[in-house]
Amino acid sequence: MTHPHSEALLRHFADLRDRSHGETAVTRSEKEALFAATVELLDPVAREALDELNADLLLGTGTVTATGLGSTPDGGLAAIWALSWAEQGAAGINPIAIRAHYGRGFHHPHLSGGTVGEWPLNVFTSEQALAELPTLRAIAAADLHNLVFEADYRIVPATMSGVGA
Repeated sequence: MTHPHSEALLRHFADLRDRSHGETAVTRSEKEALFAATVELLDPVAREALDELNADLLLGTGTVTATGLGSTPDGGLAAIWALSWAEQGAAGINPIAIRAHYGRGFHHPHLSGGTVGEWPLNVFTSEQALAELPTLRAIAAADLHNLVFEADYRIVPATMSGVGA
């Protein structure tokens, strides 16, 4: 049995090998249609990852927002889920972000955070979207970690309340 995170990488590498996306999409418009469906599948999973962080570390003080699918300056497509809270706003730093994006020059879509790298995004079913929850949690956690270094540990309400200390 192959683990879900390995299956996601295998789908990613198969796309590169076969010069397609999702086995059948080869044109930009076909790939964009698949990406639009992926964004819808990811929405509840991305919200869950951010809601967990909000509950555990921000003590429920944050707000999750989502942009929905939109155009990017380079002519690509992106959707962003963000978690903002008072201390982050007061520090003048960006919210925690999970970004699904399909850049104009990309072969297929990817995931990233506001401050962290690129992950392959090859999701075509609700089961595959749910299997991305650990990755989305890692993106959100890494983003918060980096935001603490941009500002200060005091932006995390749980740290100041002594939760988990």
